Amino acid sequence: MKNLKIKKSLMPALVIVPLLGVVLALGPAAWAKSVPASFADLAQKVSPAVVNIRVTKTIKGGPAGGMFGFRDQQGPGGPDQSQPPDLHEFFRRFFGGPGGPGAPMPREFKQRAAGSGVIVDKEGYVLTNNHVVAEADEIIVALRDGKEHPAKIVGRDPKTDLALVKIKAGQSLPYLPMGDSDKLRVGDWVLAVGNPFGLENTVTAGIISAKGRIIGAGPYDDFLQTDASINPGNSGGPLINLQGEVVGINTAIVPQGQGIGFAIPVNTAKTIMAQLKAKGRVVRGWLGVTIQPVNEDLAKKFGLKEAKGALVADVAPGSPADKAGLKRGDVIVGYNGKPVKDFHSLPRLVAETAVGAKASLEVMRGGKSQSLSVTIGELKGEMARGPARRGPASEEKLGLSLQELTPELAKQMGIPGKKGLVVTNVAPGGPAAEAGARRGDVILEAAQKPVTSLAQFAALADKLKPGDGLLLLIQRGDSSLFVVLKAPKK
Repeated sequence: MKNLKIKKSLMPALVIVPLLGVVLALGPAAWAKSVPASFADLAQKVSPAVVNIRVTKTIKGGPAGGMFGFRDQQGPGGPDQSQPPDLHEFFRRFFGGPGGPGAPMPREFKQRAAGSGVIVDKEGYVLTNNHVVAEADEIIVALRDGKEHPAKIVGRDPKTDLALVKIKAGQSLPYLPMGDSDKLRVGDWVLAVGNPFGLENTVTAGIISAKGRIIGAGPYDDFLQTDASINPGNSGGPLINLQGEVVGINTAIVPQGQGIGFAIPVNTAKTIMAQLKAKGRVVRGWLGVTIQPVNEDLAKKFGLKEAKGALVADVAPGSPADKAGLKRGDVIVGYNGKPVKDFHSLPRLVAETAVGAKASLEVMRGGKSQSLSVTIGELKGEMARGPARRGPASEEKLGLSLQELTPELAKQMGIPGKKGLVVTNVAPGGPAAEAGARRGDVILEAAQKPVTSLAQFAALADKLKPGDGLLLLIQRGDSSLFVVLKAPKK
């Protein structure tokens, strides 16, 4: 793309002409009426319900540590070059761990961070971002009046980056009502309220710049874009409409850009919050297909008049989609009467469907439309609710962290059909590192028995006496090997 240069003499015309066009279209009185004279009353009304959230986290150094500032290591010798870069990126993104250059940090240290939140009812429930409170050892919620209260996590949903925490204030608290983000229009005024850079009760104003943004944050991306200033520390704070209603939860920014921030639509937050409050976790519908976007070339090949819908690339055996008769090569263009314009919209529609409910699919197969009925299943492998899981003593003792291998995760790792436990982190100098275990290994067997759950592994590891060894069968890439983890001697 060529760089465009604008002569200074033309710049006033570029600014003034569109503005005059709007004034002429609306009329001077209507234009003046559409621009708020001040946001002061609104800011004063909503600010008491916006809180500062301070958290303390325990960060472990080396490959078992946080997301940035570590060096990939294979024991103390230096970077592990046996894993491809894309696998490094996969584990850095989904499990944390090594992320950049620099010497290994201390084995364990306390990290303090801060974010924002909004009180959503008088009982003390506070809605915020998952990334604000995830892995927190302590959470303190500071109200605008200066009072501070310890908070407990009610539930977290990493896939939408939402979390619900609760405080006991001993009194009714000011709270904000939830609006309707579907009614928002591009150009509507909004306020972002929070604690950017630790500056409490900061209010910024802007407009809704776009809706339905996909930014690669997760499988259910559907962000509001706003030019109301959002900065570090604003995370979890509310986006407010002119009626004083929450229409979004501020979540992300583009570091290189100015005036580009993103918020989770409040309609998504309302659905997630209700489940977190009732169950402590989110139960999502599952169809059991792998999908991809439809471009012009694929549309021609599959007999479509236009490039739309979600192309089914694979169907999981025994899944709801399989039982309903969905096939590879089908293009899903409708779900429960709603059009599936692109493949991003289908996961959200399915996820919001109650488990066990019947759903109707409009499918293009061979250029012809078909209707299918499917009974929605439950998506497995969702992260547990409540306080962040700390590894069992057995894992810490052996110097590694584990994650159960779900079918979805197995596909992402390129090992579909495998069952076992993924080694997500290896502590430098620990028993696992000395045995040669590496991040990305998949434990298929322990003590010559299949192992598919953390509880199974913990039961075997807990029986180890100091100096005893646990025989593991590990898959690494396309090959398998045995390793022996030795329990440390006292």
